[in-house]
Amino acid sequence: MMDRLREGVNSIAVKIILGLIILSFVFAGVGSYIVGGTGNTAAKVGNVEIGRGEFEQAYQNERNRMQAQLGDYFSNLLADPNYVETFRKSVLDRMVNDVLLEQHAESLGLRVSDAQVRTMILEMPQFNVDGKFNQDIYQTALRRAGYTPESFAEYLRRDLVRNQLLTAIQASDFSLPGEVESQSKLLTQTRDIKTVVLPLTEFAAKAELSEDDIAAFYKEHSERYTRQEQVKVAYIELSAQKLKQAINISDEQAQQYYNEHLDKYSSEEQRSVSHILVEGDDEAKAQAILDELNSGADFIALAEEKSDDFGSASEGGSLGWIERDVMDPAFEEAAFALQNVGDVTGLVKSDFGYHIIKLDDLKAPVVKPYDEIAASIKSELQDQQGVDQFYELQTELEKVAFEYPDSLEDAAKAINAEIQTTDFISQTDAPELLKSPAVIQAILSPEVKEDGLNSEVLEVAPEHVIVVRVEDSRNETLLPLDEVRSQVTAALAKVKAEQTAMELATQVISELEQGKREVLEENELAFGETETIDRSSSLADTVFSMPKPESGKATYAQATELNGDVVIVELSNVSEKVDPQFSAQIGNQLVQMNTQQELSGLISILRKTIDIEYYIVSQ
Repeated sequence: MMDRLREGVNSIAVKIILGLIILSFVFAGVGSYIVGGTGNTAAKVGNVEIGRGEFEQAYQNERNRMQAQLGDYFSNLLADPNYVETFRKSVLDRMVNDVLLEQHAESLGLRVSDAQVRTMILEMPQFNVDGKFNQDIYQTALRRAGYTPESFAEYLRRDLVRNQLLTAIQASDFSLPGEVESQSKLLTQTRDIKTVVLPLTEFAAKAELSEDDIAAFYKEHSERYTRQEQVKVAYIELSAQKLKQAINISDEQAQQYYNEHLDKYSSEEQRSVSHILVEGDDEAKAQAILDELNSGADFIALAEEKSDDFGSASEGGSLGWIERDVMDPAFEEAAFALQNVGDVTGLVKSDFGYHIIKLDDLKAPVVKPYDEIAASIKSELQDQQGVDQFYELQTELEKVAFEYPDSLEDAAKAINAEIQTTDFISQTDAPELLKSPAVIQAILSPEVKEDGLNSEVLEVAPEHVIVVRVEDSRNETLLPLDEVRSQVTAALAKVKAEQTAMELATQVISELEQGKREVLEENELAFGETETIDRSSSLADTVFSMPKPESGKATYAQATELNGDVVIVELSNVSEKVDPQFSAQIGNQLVQMNTQQELSGLISILRKTIDIEYYIVSQ
């Protein structure tokens, strides 16, 4: 089989393949290291090595997935070296766990045959057109996903073996009918309640606050009224993206670039080839097949019958269209040496075995018309020139900001930037641009904060840097009572309101439990209409912890709304209606939970009993 990797990244087949890769990361680990590398090994599990290249590919796949999900937030996380170390280590831990499961599956005698793997590939819907396996789609999908046919088959084999183990574990779990029924009743239960709301705003408005109360509260909660250390920050920023936006590429420039790089916009020579593969070192078997061909045997029939490349054998050995630099070097050299359609090579030895290659068709290189790609050329030139300008200006910025450390004016002139200035800010309310750990650390450093010097050039994002300086600072200080009086009185009034409302609720509930409902009228209170709630209600925590009413006698409790209002709750009825379909889902969830626990336990045991080595260094 051959390595045919390249083209875009957007087909459904590729997304499914990449989804399989992501789903293989079942268990997350933690740590504070990144792989540095001892030779080409990232980790060793027993006698199995996880290659450095394999790890880096897995890390990049996971990083790209997280970047697509979280965008700029994830970029900010990656600015923290400690996070990057932990993230990389977690990816490696997942790969180690996969190997542990594979080794355990092998120890149990679980195996997957070549025929099973071949059948699975042929039946995968992403490789089928009108219900029939399509060799071109198969080869293209593997190229886009970064697989050779061999590595994809091996990935499937390992995944199938792991799944056999997981299936065995899951098949051994079950949930008892009583357990399912009990859980179903709990989850689907509803309760009928009435409520009386005691709004805090009304109690706060009636709260009586003395000067002594205010002063005592201010003193007791002084941390609330302490202003954090603050600084006024001046900074200049340099962004490649902004530079690109200011660049205008003319048609003449784009046309000239196109003329000078025609090879870049020309398709490669392509060849449609078929092959017969004999895996391993069985030269005699390969020679016997070649002798049959030389004696007039049909190439397609021999490929279908005798080729060890099951992916192409069903297509008469066809590999579809190939171009240079995507195949095994020995295979590629022989295939591109064929001159005429129908020509067949002798035996070609590669890392995969012996090949006999037949040339089926030829495609000469084709140059894309300028009009079709003018816009992309201009965009590419904008990017190139913007990045070039960025690094030139970054070098100048580093030089001038260092040579004239007492002001940003010279540095700003050097890169034609404006000096931005903040008001007094703290770490919590700083602009997003200044919130990265590296920038905060620079602002608070003695050289910048105390000596008033420019910081070094700081990267806040790829191709986006800033230089900061502290214009003024003020220490952490307790604000005078007169300055924060309104805040203190509002907070104290709320506290008193909560106390008063809760005391009233306690009194009312006590008397209601004694059957004295006149307490409601005495306090100008009344229950609202009956409402039925489930576990999604904001009052669920309180209501579902209340005892079930007996003999038609309601029970009472006190709760708090999300806005702080105190609520008196009357529970009158509990309903338990179990939906059989929902019960089936509950049963499945219980089994999955048990399976996950058993799998986690198995991983833990395997990690303790099998030697695992991480070849790691600090970043």
